[in-house]
Amino acid sequence: MPPHPDAMDVDELAPKGLFAQNNFFVVRSDGIPEDEAQRILKSLTLHDGEANIDTYDTNDALALKGITHIVSTTTDYPDYDRACDAMIPTIKPSWIEHSLAKDKLQNPRQYSPDPRYFLSDVVACCADLPEGDADAIAGGVLAMGGLFTYKLTSQVTHIVALSIDSHMCETAVNRRLKIRIVLPHWFDDCLRLGRKIDETPYKLPNPEILNSSVDKLPYNYRQTLVNGAVDPDPASTPPPSPSTTRRAQSVFKNKKIVLAKDLGLGSHLKGILEEIIRNGGGKVVSSVPQCGMYVCKYRQGQEYQFASRTGKHVGNLAWLYYLITTDVWTSPLKRLMHYPIDPKGIPGFDKLKISLSNYTGEARTYLENLITASGAECTKTLKQDNTHLITAHVQSEKCAAAKEWGIHLVNHLWLEESYAKWTVASVSNSRFTHFPKRTNLGEVVGQTQIDREVLEKKFFPGDVEIDDNASDGAAKLPLRRTNPKPAKAAELRTPAASRFIALEKENITPSTTNSRRSKDAATTKLHELTTDIALYEKEKKRVGGVVYGGRRKTDDERVEMPRKRSVDEMADQEHIPEVEQKKKPKTGLPPIAMHLLVTGYARWKDAPKVEDSDRAKLRQLGISLVLDPARATHLAAPRIVRTVKFISAMSYAPTIVSTNFIDACLESEELEDPEAFKLVDKEQEKRLGLSLTLSKERARENRNRLLEGRSVYCLPNVNGGFETYNQIVQANGGQCMLYQGRKGTRVKSYRAGSEGADDENTDVYLISPEEGDNKKLWHQFQSMAQSSRMIPRIVTTDWLIETAMRQEILPVTKYELSS
Repeated sequence: MPPHPDAMDVDELAPKGLFAQNNFFVVRSDGIPEDEAQRILKSLTLHDGEANIDTYDTNDALALKGITHIVSTTTDYPDYDRACDAMIPTIKPSWIEHSLAKDKLQNPRQYSPDPRYFLSDVVACCADLPEGDADAIAGGVLAMGGLFTYKLTSQVTHIVALSIDSHMCETAVNRRLKIRIVLPHWFDDCLRLGRKIDETPYKLPNPEILNSSVDKLPYNYRQTLVNGAVDPDPASTPPPSPSTTRRAQSVFKNKKIVLAKDLGLGSHLKGILEEIIRNGGGKVVSSVPQCGMYVCKYRQGQEYQFASRTGKHVGNLAWLYYLITTDVWTSPLKRLMHYPIDPKGIPGFDKLKISLSNYTGEARTYLENLITASGAECTKTLKQDNTHLITAHVQSEKCAAAKEWGIHLVNHLWLEESYAKWTVASVSNSRFTHFPKRTNLGEVVGQTQIDREVLEKKFFPGDVEIDDNASDGAAKLPLRRTNPKPAKAAELRTPAASRFIALEKENITPSTTNSRRSKDAATTKLHELTTDIALYEKEKKRVGGVVYGGRRKTDDERVEMPRKRSVDEMADQEHIPEVEQKKKPKTGLPPIAMHLLVTGYARWKDAPKVEDSDRAKLRQLGISLVLDPARATHLAAPRIVRTVKFISAMSYAPTIVSTNFIDACLESEELEDPEAFKLVDKEQEKRLGLSLTLSKERARENRNRLLEGRSVYCLPNVNGGFETYNQIVQANGGQCMLYQGRKGTRVKSYRAGSEGADDENTDVYLISPEEGDNKKLWHQFQSMAQSSRMIPRIVTTDWLIETAMRQEILPVTKYELSS
């Protein structure tokens, strides 16, 4: 006879479903319509979770107390920032499906709709790639919100392969699966840019980026996100009249809005806006403390600071117009031109003169307005006094001129990042100078958001008071933060990581058996995040990115990259349906004792398999072979050779050894003493008039600044090409510019008494081949230099090569060409 219910243990009556003890809030949007929201609600409650849809408290703000998860396909809902501060994760509906499939709550970070995790909709799988490349791709995908698996499943969205011949690719094609098969170059370019670009140019079997004969301009495959966010001050274009706007508008329902005085609205336009807001269920008020939305033009004044510090939604007139036109809520921080501007501009931008190339339509107008809002001058044409050229790709006359004139050539991410962070971003960041071969970067314009922390630090850092007597007779109110900032767990370099992880408070993946606020669970999640980021950082530092090497997984004698933790362990924790993991042996590689740059090694010439085998053996001895001269601690060569690697490496003062050192290490299978194999080449030293020992000493003194401040130009038809000499000049701290005799080209002039005006800096060099008909360009170069009161020096390539090898500026007498 069963026991009476009253006699049963209370715990036995408690809900046992997967979502028990969890409280969900479902945000309805275009991505989750009413019928979909109801389906999600049923699924959650069926497994003992509590769930509500669009339930707000009397202040028209979501009652966050008790909520453990917010289900949404977007972060663009009114309470997202409050949820982040309260450490409540926002998850996509797929989190629910995958959690049920694995009967375990998944890591919400991998299902975040936050656009900063730009690979969140990617489930990647690699086909016959080297293990090091596969690990690097996995780390990047996981760090940027995606998922990774080793087995082809129904959830896979992208197969990464070098060709379509693998079994996995054939299976996907034969089954007509909706999977994109792409080169690893796509992931490499996405990670470099920090944006998800279109896959079309990278798709196998005929990827456009490998077709060198393609001469058409890169196509813009996607619509940008700047529609309705082009001009921060659209007062000259009034919104639709109240008679034509929808009466069923809901975006202003129960909203109280302040229209600030600095908007400069006339009575007629203000009346139109008030009527539209009133028709939508909202109200225009004059009291800032009572409002939920504050619309102003500038980031200044007590009202702006008070509204910002107390958590009001602060935006400009363009933002208000966007809400009216679309009737869809969007945060004013999502688009740069939806937030008030600073009339003073970004410090330092007032000295910049910027032009645009290869952007069209609204994207171009948006960037022009962004340049102006930043405080710089935007020019329609490119002249030599411009400081920057912002371009979507490098196939244009403007880009060629910018290279020739030494103007900074950057993509729009440099401008957007500068504006979001309110500082002049460094053009040395490769993210701002990367231009994928067949991609028009206009497709990712407008995806950068305003940085909340920077806003607080720069524009409302302290407490202020606001006199509200003029409106409701209230006393002066001290400005205080309504939501305290959560404790930061660690300074991890991933977007908004601190908003999802905290050591003292954890409610990201509540356990069904333990407390949701368990410190141990929080620490575990922190370790997961740290490992993902470590893999991502490792990927970014690899020479050539994920496409370096390009060898298949099945190739013999590949070099295996060491790793701290296998991707299998990560994927086991990140769980996706039907994914089976395989075990892989540890590499057991010793620590790196030297970074070796090799040039002119006869043993490896036209013998890639021998080279791969030797590389693997050398790595087992602690020797890491590098391609970048800047990373090399040692340089190996058979003699003094005039190669780009050797010449560029001289500026970094490495220890130079003979390639006999490599032979000895391979023969003895031990790390030999490099001091016993120092390169000795008295014949070449005598012929070139140099000493390797003295050159190394000078290089240490120069610190890569031998050519700093020097103007070096190069003709396009020089032996080896412009890029060869550009690399040598850059390694020595100089700037090399392509010279094609373009009209209007000028060189910087040093007048008497000005800074830098000395005998040496008045020389300007043109690197030219001796052969060929170049005299016309010589004459033009001489005229250009003399018009700037500089001394033209037309020299052979030997002048630059031997100057770099000797690490001292050589007189031009021996190398000068006469016209």
